Amino acid sequence: MKNRKYTIGIDFGTDSVRTIVIDSSNGNIVGNAIAKYERWAKGMYCNPSANQFRQHPLDHIESLKHAIKDVMASLSSEIINSIAAISVATTGSTPVAVNKKGVPLALLPGFEENPHAMFILWKDHTAVGEAKEINEMAHTKSSIDYTKYSGGEYSSEWFWAKILHTLRLDNKVSEAAYSWMEHCDWIPALLTGNTDLSTIKRSRCAAGHKAMWHADWNGLPADEFWTQLDPLLSGLRDRLYTDTYTSDQIAGTISEEWSHLLGLPKDVIIGVGSFDAHIGAIGGAIKPYHMVKVIGTSTCDMIVAPKSEIGNKAIHGICGQVDGSILPNMIGLEAGQSAFGDLYAWYRDILMWPANQIITNSKLLDEATKVALLEEMAEGILSELSLAASKIEIKESGIIALDWMNGRRTPNSNQNLKGALQGLTLGTTAPNIFRALVEATAFGSKKIIEQFQEEGVRIDGVIAIGGVAQKSEFVMQILADVLNFPIRIIKSEQTCALGAAMAAAVVAGLYDSIMDAQDAMGSGFQKEYYPIAENVEKYKTLYTQYSTLADFVEAQQLKES
Repeated sequence: MKNRKYTIGIDFGTDSVRTIVIDSSNGNIVGNAIAKYERWAKGMYCNPSANQFRQHPLDHIESLKHAIKDVMASLSSEIINSIAAISVATTGSTPVAVNKKGVPLALLPGFEENPHAMFILWKDHTAVGEAKEINEMAHTKSSIDYTKYSGGEYSSEWFWAKILHTLRLDNKVSEAAYSWMEHCDWIPALLTGNTDLSTIKRSRCAAGHKAMWHADWNGLPADEFWTQLDPLLSGLRDRLYTDTYTSDQIAGTISEEWSHLLGLPKDVIIGVGSFDAHIGAIGGAIKPYHMVKVIGTSTCDMIVAPKSEIGNKAIHGICGQVDGSILPNMIGLEAGQSAFGDLYAWYRDILMWPANQIITNSKLLDEATKVALLEEMAEGILSELSLAASKIEIKESGIIALDWMNGRRTPNSNQNLKGALQGLTLGTTAPNIFRALVEATAFGSKKIIEQFQEEGVRIDGVIAIGGVAQKSEFVMQILADVLNFPIRIIKSEQTCALGAAMAAAVVAGLYDSIMDAQDAMGSGFQKEYYPIAENVEKYKTLYTQYSTLADFVEAQQLKES
């Protein structure tokens, strides 16, 4: 270490941006702030019934300013002047159409209120049809299977499918879009003031996992592949990128404009961006063959393995394998579930519907009481359900649920799949259903571990990070019982921002490697959940029933499609 320096980790999540300032010598957090996306919070530009989820670039810009300014206000001038670097993590794949200077179209006149000119959020599933076409092209009409290192199946959640869907849907966007950028690439370009698309450094993580970038075919899939799929994509490859960069690389130096706006030193270095789950795995103390589960609204399950052991062996059924996407010089492997905490939130909202309707229209209560009561119910309902559900016995003939309310990410991506509940009776209670939903998310996690193991990737341990891991003992104990693995919980509540701060420390030259930064700046573990032997055996039977139901529902869907 050189003189004491500080780094900033910024995590652009689904609902808000989180910022932490860390003492890079020991990992102590000296400042933090959270700013919500105002437009997103109002549900603007989204249509959940059509699986359309969009975010305005102004939400990201304004929240970034608020969060950084709030955290700067709490720091001494000595600390501020010692800030060396910033790195960012974002959700993904979250692409946006840009002009020749890398400006998102939604920031230009005529596109301000157009959802198709905004960031297409990771959870947007409007491009299911386009993903199917990409898979058919790659599997049957191309001399190269470009999905080979993406688990063998391209998802509607990812870069190319979203682009093609948008180009087909909106002629104005199609005509105005010179190129496209991932959110994690746009933020560093914004902060450095880089408007030259040819020199903006693109994330290896984003490109490899979501855009089918691979060294085997010299970057992105060939233009001929895309032209044959749809002429709307002709020539786009040449307007994107060839080279990609890992998160320990420098994107540039903060621009004078953003230095002034945020009150930061003019020599602050900006690191290459990455996706939240992957950089969160860094903050989550990832090491070879230990799965880091990022558990929030959805899950991302991250593993790293030495190149000498994985090489170019294609791991089927996952979300990709990319050299350096998590730790440089190691193969990063990604899987995950499209809904985890989102499934619980969905059930909460269903139970809240009558209350929202009746209390809102009640003549017995004043407006302030209505608002307070509804807020209390919404905040407490999952806690009450968890408490009641924890007292329910594990039954071999109980309710079985499928966790596919937002489709299935892995194993074997299929966003057309729907959820299901089996075994309901007139005696079924709300806690019964909630427990079944929690068990379903655990069973979905077990499917992912089994997929890795069947593909020859061993799992030596499980680490959990994220909101659900931090807050729900009920969920985490069931997960440990179903997986039959001890699960260690990272102490940090801002693991993605922590991982970004670690990457920033390497970018600034404060450490030689991300592993060194992990050792010095890691938060440690707060708790470990151990499988209960009796529960493990009971869940084996329920897991078999889950698998049988899953096979039946998927077969029915295939018949209907």
